[in-house]
Amino acid sequence: MRHRVKKIKLGRRGAHRDSMLANMVCSLIAERRIKTTLSKAKVVAPMAEKMVTLGKKGTLAARRQALSALKQETVVQALFDEIAPGFANRAGGYTRITKLGPRMSDASEMAIIEWVEAAEPAAAEK
Repeated sequence: MRHRVKKIKLGRRGAHRDSMLANMVCSLIAERRIKTTLSKAKVVAPMAEKMVTLGKKGTLAARRQALSALKQETVVQALFDEIAPGFANRAGGYTRITKLGPRMSDASEMAIIEWVEAAEPAAAEK
């Protein structure tokens, strides 16, 4: 029985799912926005928000926790130096998921996940 089991499996085994989510968060940190399926975006968002929370702490222990989850030193450095300071005055809700509609090939629901602060300067320019 699945009593109180909340993990979304995405049709993958545990190690594959964990590495895929870590790579997606790394891509989100590096590219500032990624296009993916809606179900993957909903799973990536909490992990990305936890990484920003670690980045806001800024301690060595938090850096090591982020590095153990993401496995890429340059991405962790960018998280702590560029992304987390931008959210210093924000208490949560660092990511935004925008639905795009079905994909042409298999009709999977597509979405864009991005940092909230990445879109604010573009809105200010208009």
